[in-house]
Amino acid sequence: MFRTTDIVLIALMVGAAGFTYTTKHAAEAELSKLRKLEASIRFEEETIDVLKADWSLLTQPARLQKLTETYQDELKLAPVEAHQFATVGELPERQLTIEDLFGGASDVLVDGGDAMIDETVTSGVAQ
Repeated sequence: MFRTTDIVLIALMVGAAGFTYTTKHAAEAELSKLRKLEASIRFEEETIDVLKADWSLLTQPARLQKLTETYQDELKLAPVEAHQFATVGELPERQLTIEDLFGGASDVLVDGGDAMIDETVTSGVAQ
């Protein structure tokens, strides 16, 4: 009837078929995930395109001009005049403290543990 080698070979073929099936199933699952991810990316890209088109529509100069004319009393907008522009060199230098940079008082322990505000001053304009 069956020899031992036949039984071993049949068991080996069944094992290989099972391994092939699980590998194929895992690959199909990964491919499905990849397709869902690609569809999600495509949807996001289309959404970005729609938002860019909407932004360009909302920022059209003619539309903004109509809005400023309509809401002139509430906005109190005035045209910019040429003398209102300045270069960086014309701006006054502003002295900043550490508190200005970090948004609050910073306590620093100095000699003996007394709390004292650091008086380091830096320039606000690059020279």
